[in-house]
Amino acid sequence: MMKKNPIRIAVTGGAGQIAYSLLFRLAAGELFGVDQPISLHILEIAEMLPALEGIKMELEDCAFPLLTEIHVGYDPYEIFGGVQVVFLVGAKPRGPGMERKDLLAENAKIFVTQAKALNSVAAQDVNVLVVGNPCNTNCLIAIHNAPKIPAVRFQAMTRLDQNRAKALLAMKAGRPVDSVTKMAIWGNHSNTQVPDFFHACIDNKPATEVITDQRWLEGEFIQQVQQRGAEIIKIRGKSSAASAASAAIDAMKTCYTDSAEGDFFSAALYTQGNSYGIDSDLVFSFPCVRSSDEIAIVPDIVLNPFLLEKMKATEHELLQERELIKVYL
Repeated sequence: MMKKNPIRIAVTGGAGQIAYSLLFRLAAGELFGVDQPISLHILEIAEMLPALEGIKMELEDCAFPLLTEIHVGYDPYEIFGGVQVVFLVGAKPRGPGMERKDLLAENAKIFVTQAKALNSVAAQDVNVLVVGNPCNTNCLIAIHNAPKIPAVRFQAMTRLDQNRAKALLAMKAGRPVDSVTKMAIWGNHSNTQVPDFFHACIDNKPATEVITDQRWLEGEFIQQVQQRGAEIIKIRGKSSAASAASAAIDAMKTCYTDSAEGDFFSAALYTQGNSYGIDSDLVFSFPCVRSSDEIAIVPDIVLNPFLLEKMKATEHELLQERELIKVYL
């Protein structure tokens, strides 16, 4: 049997919590399966390299059969050389007293640099998932600064929000989580996001027929999805790193696996050409499918006034964010 060439996977913010949950799962073959070798390319800022070296040692000590190489460093032009899969996890968190515009500007600098490096040295068929927050606007910055890479090869992660919504619906209905399909998130990965229960199904029936508590669906359910990350930080004292890493793997799988018939998933994509009237220069989460080797927005979903109003609010937030970082586009 001919041995496969390793797939080169890059992860930024390599010494952070999400990366720590992600790297070992990638090395174990959860993304591409147990017969696909991989090479890990891990990026960190210079002062965090000692901690990253410790993680590299742990990866080596696991003796993963699929892990052929581990490259660590702080230079994106070196680490991103030839990479085919990229998880942009690292981002500057909001510090005490930091204004939103300052947070956006600090992250813009990071994503401009990394996008230019990807544009220069990544593989032509690279797929990029932006996890670091504010991920929608960070993804927009990356798209504008990597013109050689088709915009369709970028997505910002709203899969964690989708997974949270599916779990909440399943628990409310008393059904297994895989009975929930067509659970999509519209808009920004923020507390303005719009979990669309109207088009979700449970056991192939409309979720609104299985869960008849409309007040819960329109109120508590949406609020729980929007606030879930903050709630976990409040209770646990740390961010939801493991679930974010799991969602990142789910999201990246959508770049390589056709969607199940009759189902769709959530991904924040570049809005140019969308059929829902969303501004054409944003990264906005839509219901999506993958076929013919490409992710596409599901067209012609009928939107009611409740959804439209909330979608306009989340679009407005993204327009405000874009205005604050327009110098980087």
